[in-house]
Amino acid sequence: MKRITATLLLSVFGAISVYAQEAEATINTGDTAWLLIATALVMLMTPAGLALFYGGLTQNKHVLNTIGMSYMAFCTGTIIWIIAGYSLAFSEGNAFIGGIENFLLHGIGVSDVSGSIPTLLFVAFQGTFAAIAVAIVSGSIIERVRFSTWGIFTIFWVIVVYAPIAHWVWGGGFLSNSGEMDFAGGTVIHINAGVAGLVLSYLVGKRMEHSLEEVRKPSSIKFMILGSALLWFGWFGFNGGSQLAADGIAANALLVTNVAACAGALIWLTIEWFIVKKPTLIGMASGAVSGLVGITPASGYVDVSGALAIGVISGLVGYWGVVHLKSMIKHDDTLDAFGIHGLVGIAGALLTGVFANPDVNGGAGLLYGNPMQLWVQGKAVLITIAYSAVGTFVVWKICALLTSGGRVEEELELEGMDIGYHGEHSIVVEENQIV
Repeated sequence: MKRITATLLLSVFGAISVYAQEAEATINTGDTAWLLIATALVMLMTPAGLALFYGGLTQNKHVLNTIGMSYMAFCTGTIIWIIAGYSLAFSEGNAFIGGIENFLLHGIGVSDVSGSIPTLLFVAFQGTFAAIAVAIVSGSIIERVRFSTWGIFTIFWVIVVYAPIAHWVWGGGFLSNSGEMDFAGGTVIHINAGVAGLVLSYLVGKRMEHSLEEVRKPSSIKFMILGSALLWFGWFGFNGGSQLAADGIAANALLVTNVAACAGALIWLTIEWFIVKKPTLIGMASGAVSGLVGITPASGYVDVSGALAIGVISGLVGYWGVVHLKSMIKHDDTLDAFGIHGLVGIAGALLTGVFANPDVNGGAGLLYGNPMQLWVQGKAVLITIAYSAVGTFVVWKICALLTSGGRVEEELELEGMDIGYHGEHSIVVEENQIV
C-alpha cells in the first residue's frame, strides 16, 4: 500500500513539474497585451513624434524633406530589420555578431515564445528601436543630403552598425556578459545614433547658409512641441516595454521616465530664464527630451530619487552640448542629434553606474557600494563610440560613392529641398492666401 501511495505521489508531482515547465514556455496574456501596446507606442515615436519634432525645428523650405527622412528611416529600417537585422542581433552567433539562421525570420513561427511573449512580438518591438535609432541620425545632416543617399545609408547602417551593437548589449554578445546596464538603449540607440550624427556632420560638411541667422528660425514651434509630446508619450513604451513583462519593474520604468523628463524640462527652462532672460518653449521641450534620453539606460535600475538626479543632470548636459559644445567644436549638427542624444546618452549610461539601486532590479551602482559598475558602464560607452564612429564613416563613404557624393547641388540646397527635390511644399498659397 505504501509503495502504491508513493508511486501515486511521484506521478502527481511529476505531472505538476511537467506542467510547470510547459507553463514557462507559454504566452502570458498580460505581458503580451502590454508589449503589443508598447510596440505601438514606440512605432508612433518615429514617423509621428520625431518627424514633427525635427520638422518643426528646420527651415520652412526643408520641412517636408526633414519629415520624409524620418518616415523613410522608419520604413527602410523596419524592412531591413526583418530581412537581416534581427538575425544578426539576436540569433545565436558569437560574442561579436549573431548568426544567419533567422534571415527573413526563417525558423520563427507564430507559436514560438520568447520569455512570456510571442517571439514575433519581440521581433516587432525591437524593430521599432532599430528604426528610430537610424532616424535620430538624420537630425545631424538634414537640409543638404540626397534622399537616395539617405535611403541607402539607412540600409547599410542598420546592418553594419546598429545590429552588431544590439547583439553586444542585448543579444548575448560580449557587453551583455560584462555586466553592462542598458535597460532600453542608452548605448545601443542614443550614443550610437548621436556619434553617427556627429561623424556625418563632419563628412557632409556645413550647410551653405550655416552662419546666417535665418537658418536658426524654426518652421513651426507648435509642431516641435507636439512632436516632443508624442516622443514623450511613446517613450513610456520605449522604456516600460523593455522589461518585456507587465510587472513592477515596468511600472517603475514608466514612472522614472516621466520624472526624469519633467526634471530635464524644468532645469533647461530655468537655465534659459536665468541666463538669457527668455524661458523658451523650444528649450523646455529640448530639456524634456534630454531627460528622456538620460533615463533610458537607467529606467529599469533606479528609483525616483535617482531619476530626479539623472533628469536634472541630463538637462544641464543637453543645454551645454547644444549651446556651448556645438560652437566649441564648430560642426553643423543641424538639429543637435549629438548634443542631445549622443552627449546626454553618454551621461545617462555613466549615471546608471552611479544611481542603480539594487532594490529595484538587483543591480547596484556606485552610490550603493559597487564602484566597479561605473567602470563597466564607461568601457561600454567607449567601445560603442569607437565602433559607431568607424562603422558610420565606412558606411557613409560607400553610400556617397554609390550616389555621386551624397550631398545635393548648391542651387537645390538654396532653393529648398521641398520644392526642388520633392516637388512639394508644406505651405499652399492660393490667391495670395495661406491655406
